[in-house]
Amino acid sequence: MSVDTDTKFVFQLDWNLLRTFLVIAEEQSITLAAHRLLRGQPSVSLALKRLETELGCRLVDRGHGMFRLTAAGRRLYAECSDMFGGVGRLPDAVRESAAEISGEINIALASHVVTPLFDQQLTAISRTHPKIRVRIRIDTSVKVVQAVRERRASFGICLVNRKFPDVDYDLMYREYFGFYCGPSHPLYGRDDLSMADLRDFPAVSFDTEDINDALRPVALLRSKWGLDYDIVGRSSQLEEVRRMIQCGMGIGSLPIHVTERDVDNGLLWRLPPYEDPPEVDVFLVTNSGKRLNRAEALMIDRLKRAIAETPLTERTYDGAM
Repeated sequence: MSVDTDTKFVFQLDWNLLRTFLVIAEEQSITLAAHRLLRGQPSVSLALKRLETELGCRLVDRGHGMFRLTAAGRRLYAECSDMFGGVGRLPDAVRESAAEISGEINIALASHVVTPLFDQQLTAISRTHPKIRVRIRIDTSVKVVQAVRERRASFGICLVNRKFPDVDYDLMYREYFGFYCGPSHPLYGRDDLSMADLRDFPAVSFDTEDINDALRPVALLRSKWGLDYDIVGRSSQLEEVRRMIQCGMGIGSLPIHVTERDVDNGLLWRLPPYEDPPEVDVFLVTNSGKRLNRAEALMIDRLKRAIAETPLTERTYDGAM
């Protein structure tokens, strides 16, 4: 484009098309974007086509069961995120001494994040700044990190397998995983077991229980004792892994501190190993390249200070039987 063409484009472009595209990219779905925008799906699809026509390139590859931003779409999404983030900060910019902090915090979490460190900061933020709005999305650890890298999330809390140089990682807490069975399982109620006793039974697992993924310590233990040959159920969500274990489908691993209540209520039974269970670290993931609103900056600062001021021993959930 020439300078004159660029100027004409800026003044003639319907900026609502960019806002619509931003929501489409965030929701990864035309249907969900239409629901969020309170518009009909045909209207949202038409807006996307108009924007692609204006820009002269394809922004989204869509097919049966598939939705993916093109390279141009990813670049435009990054630019739109910064642009609308700046628009969202305009009220703060013109109110130099505003006492009340407002804004939206978009948090991406892995499904098994259970720690008072996070809950305490949510409590404090909601009490001291009631105008702050929080949006929490649950996803796989890989997608949590991806959302932070692409600046779609204010921050993330998840397991980490591979560390990228463009985001920051703070060890938030350490947890231990144990193996469990449900009430209908033949091993339920037995306390005379060894790891070898678990070999001949089907298993359920997290999608990330792989030696090349976030739950590598659990996967290595499974492999060592031959517990990975008959996986009858998988999920990325803790609730669904727990459901399959409780229903007796197979033996599965869960964070020990998360399952205490289920064990006390007779819904789960702890199996070996009772000593030295797999250790997994959970991280606060942030992106220093993201322009933060005041609410996001406040929440991240509080979390980082809480981590720095709390010894790791107090952020480690004991796995002993």
